[in-house]
Amino acid sequence: MKVLRQFLAGWKVRARGLDNRKGRLHVLPDVHSPQLGNTRDVLVFTPASYRRSSKHYPVIYMQDGQNLFDPATSFAGDWGLGEAVAWSARRGYEAIVVGLPNMGNARLDEYSPFVQEGRGGGLGDQYLDFVVDTVKPLVDKQFRTLPDAAHTGIAGSSMGALISQYAFFRRPDVFGFAAALSPAFWFGDAAILDFVRDARRSDGRLYLDIGLREGEGSVALARRMRDLLVQKGYHPGDTLRWVEDPGGTHHESDWGRRFRKALPFLLRNGAAA
Repeated sequence: MKVLRQFLAGWKVRARGLDNRKGRLHVLPDVHSPQLGNTRDVLVFTPASYRRSSKHYPVIYMQDGQNLFDPATSFAGDWGLGEAVAWSARRGYEAIVVGLPNMGNARLDEYSPFVQEGRGGGLGDQYLDFVVDTVKPLVDKQFRTLPDAAHTGIAGSSMGALISQYAFFRRPDVFGFAAALSPAFWFGDAAILDFVRDARRSDGRLYLDIGLREGEGSVALARRMRDLLVQKGYHPGDTLRWVEDPGGTHHESDWGRRFRKALPFLLRNGAAA
C-alpha cells in the first residue's frame, strides 16, 4: 500500500504533463467507496477534441488505472493509452477513458466475485457496485458523457479482464461493450466459464484476446471462452473480436498495443455526439 500511495500522490503533478495534443488527464482525488470501505484517486482522460467542442462522449472504465498512462506510475511499463486514444480519434472513434487504480494487496479480492483458495477474491460484486453506483455518477456529472449502456464500456487485462468480462454479463443495463485482454479466467477454478454459460445473452460487443506466449493453460481457457461466446450467439467480426497474438506475453506493452487496435471495434456503434 505504501508504494501505491506513492504512485497516486504523483498523479496530481504528472497530470499536468499529460495535458497535451493527445488529450488531458484529470484527477478526481480521494473518491471514497462505501461499498469497499476504501478511497482512491480516479483518473479521467479526455480526448483532445473535448476542449474544442460541446460534444458528449462514450466512456470506457478500465482497471489497473495506474498502469495506463505513465510508465513512472506503472507496475511494469504503461499501456501508452493517451496515444491509443489519439490514434483511435484520428480514425473517427473517440472516448473518455476512466482509469481506476487497483488497491495493491486488495486487487485480487476486488477483481473477482469468485474465491480462489489461498489467493483471495470474493469482492467483485462490491467492486462492480463501486464502479456503477459511485464512480459512474461522479464521472457523468463532471464530464460530458453519453451515459447509456450503448456508449459505456469496461476493460482490463489479467484479473482486470476477469472482472470486465463478468461486468458485461452481470450489468448489461450499464455496460454495452467490454474488452478482456489476457484474461485470468483460471481464478476461482475457472468459475467465470459457468457464470457466462448460465448468464442471459446480452446485446453488445466483446473483445477477447490472448498472447500465445502466456502458457498453454491460459490460452486453452481463453479459447474455451471464445467458443462459449460463439455458442451464445456472438458473431466473430460483428459482436465478437477474437485475437491470438503469436508473440504476445503477459505484459503492459502487449496490452497497450492490442488495445489500440481494439478501440475502433469497441466504439464503432457509439460515436461522440
